[in-house]
Amino acid sequence: MTVTRFAPSPNGPLHLGHAWSAIVGHDRAKADGGEFLLRIEDIDGARSRADLADEFRRDLEWLRLDYREVAPQSQRVATYRDAADSLRAMGLLYPCRCTRAEIAAAATRMGPDGPVYPQTCLHRPIAPGPGVVWRLDVEQAADLCGQLTWTDERRGEQVARPELFGDVVLWRKDAPASYHLAATIDDAADGITCVTRGLDLFHATHIHRLLQALLGIEPPVWHHHALLVEADGRKLAKRRDAPALAERRLAGEDGRSVAAELRHGLLDTGISFADTLLLDA
Repeated sequence: MTVTRFAPSPNGPLHLGHAWSAIVGHDRAKADGGEFLLRIEDIDGARSRADLADEFRRDLEWLRLDYREVAPQSQRVATYRDAADSLRAMGLLYPCRCTRAEIAAAATRMGPDGPVYPQTCLHRPIAPGPGVVWRLDVEQAADLCGQLTWTDERRGEQVARPELFGDVVLWRKDAPASYHLAATIDDAADGITCVTRGLDLFHATHIHRLLQALLGIEPPVWHHHALLVEADGRKLAKRRDAPALAERRLAGEDGRSVAAELRHGLLDTGISFADTLLLDA
């Protein structure tokens, strides 16, 4: 049975891009009698708002998407800590005090998330404490695991290339776990068999596959769908005030019709689908 999930962060309202992602996950699961889950990713400190999570539930119901809600991330922090402790015991995590500005100034190449960390703190004697993050020694971890592969339903088998990201942060100073660690742990705990998400997260899977191998997690398959983008080619985003689903819902629009239009590619003026990778692999 296929199990998928929609995992929004309650730091801004959902928009059409989120609706499309939820629809892809819902329809992929329901196509073979599977299950579609809702997981609220609410560990982003003060930016996470319970009232927005309530709006998300209403939005999914408005779109007529059947879902089962599972525990939010705020109730899973102990599992992230256990995973980080396990990696630390393996000698694969190291503390880092570098600022973003320092990393940008010292980096010699760019990765999917921006400047690749140049391992400044890898061999420095840094005491854990406030202001310290914990990074994964990706080269050592990759050597330990050997060559790994993963499968995207739309693009076939991929060879994992975690080195694209460099030594990613797994334990943050402003929130418990990073997206990479939390999503990997959560998807395994929730029994996700097919991870549906936007193409902008395609390359993150290289890191997630490495974490799965390190933590003894059986990999799912992935389905990275096309993105909804604005006329200038940028994806719809909360931070640029993309029109909220809640506004359309409260204005009396029919959510079932909105979902049907998305399924048939009938998009709002100035919005289109983008289905090309954002970084050469």
